[in-house]
Amino acid sequence: MKREVEYELARNIRQVAHLDIEGGGEVTVRDGYAYVGHMKPPKGTSIIDLSDPANPKVVAHVAPPDEWSHTHKVKVVGNIMITNVEQDRRHFLRKGDKIAGLRAEGLSDAGIAERLGVDLSDIAVLEEALERGYSSGGFRVWDVSDKTAPKLLSYVKTHGFGVHRFDMDENYAYISTEMEGYVGNILVIYDLADPGNPTEVSRWHMPGQHVAKGETPTGVGYSHRLHHAMRCGDELWAAVWHAGFRVLDASDITNPTLKGSYRFPKAIPEPTHTVMPLEQTIDGKRFAIAIDEEHAHLPGRLHGFIWVMDVTDLDNMEPIAAWDLSERFCPWVGEEGVRFGGHQFREKLDGTLIYATWFAGGLRVLDVADPYLPVEVAHYMVPGPTGAPPQSNDVDVDDKGLIYVLDRNRGLDILEMTL
Repeated sequence: MKREVEYELARNIRQVAHLDIEGGGEVTVRDGYAYVGHMKPPKGTSIIDLSDPANPKVVAHVAPPDEWSHTHKVKVVGNIMITNVEQDRRHFLRKGDKIAGLRAEGLSDAGIAERLGVDLSDIAVLEEALERGYSSGGFRVWDVSDKTAPKLLSYVKTHGFGVHRFDMDENYAYISTEMEGYVGNILVIYDLADPGNPTEVSRWHMPGQHVAKGETPTGVGYSHRLHHAMRCGDELWAAVWHAGFRVLDASDITNPTLKGSYRFPKAIPEPTHTVMPLEQTIDGKRFAIAIDEEHAHLPGRLHGFIWVMDVTDLDNMEPIAAWDLSERFCPWVGEEGVRFGGHQFREKLDGTLIYATWFAGGLRVLDVADPYLPVEVAHYMVPGPTGAPPQSNDVDVDDKGLIYVLDRNRGLDILEMTL
């Protein structure tokens, strides 16, 4: 007998407002404004007035520098905004690098398409992109003292794909980017004392990335690379994809050095997206939260999920708990084009509540007051206005406790807890 399932789409959370804008990669909320980095060109970065949270209003938008770039990440400190510049469809387009070698093997275009896992018609697209090249990658620095008219202060070009997710404070930008001579993204730290001319002060990479200096890669392709590093006091907490995470000593900003390292077992299929320590200790111990990023899911493999790490001793870090969401609690699992699993949490761990986006699983709010037993206290995975399933990508929380959840496809939800 088939059992009808009733899905609880929201618990202990209500919607304050929905802003129907293009989907995005990151939302940052500061001083009554939300800054949204959109996923796809020609949309770039939107600034949203939140003075009336029930009626958010877009007051400014800046476009990507060209049609080949997206600017889907954004950070703001004071009146300085930084937006990334990264090649759109970068992983797909880089498949074109392999075409010449496959032709040398004697493969036809049909054979090349099959080997690359693309459609035959994509071969021309890949070759066109290869001939065009890409040199726009980097980041842009803006003056947003007038939120309605952002002023471009500088455009720092890096290399390759360009810049992915990053962190910043009032002094420095902690940029994750490809750089010439390296395999995969590395950390490049820029001094922001003069926002019109950011200057590089240091770099950090994992052994095996600096191939121009003769290092031998330790991973396959771009599997071992920096996703991004978060500044926490005098430390940088760096998620390094399939290589787990690293803790760096940043007390000397000109020379960040390795302080701690953890790599998850090979049985864990999904890469580490973000890692940060709680700001408070619990029972005299220090804990950190790490989250995987879910990709194409194969039946029988684990989904991306959340880890609670005991990091009291950086020489002996270990996972002490994990949290996952069963597919049975999400009605859209298995639908074409729908991702389900961990992605990102709010990048401020000033309490024991963890606000995490779960793609089709929406927003999940966990309490880690007992770090050995994370408990979900609220969630929100309501379909969009057109009935499309959520693809919740990023989340931030303002100083009043309002929650801002950005969808990859269908805009921004403003939510509040009802506990």
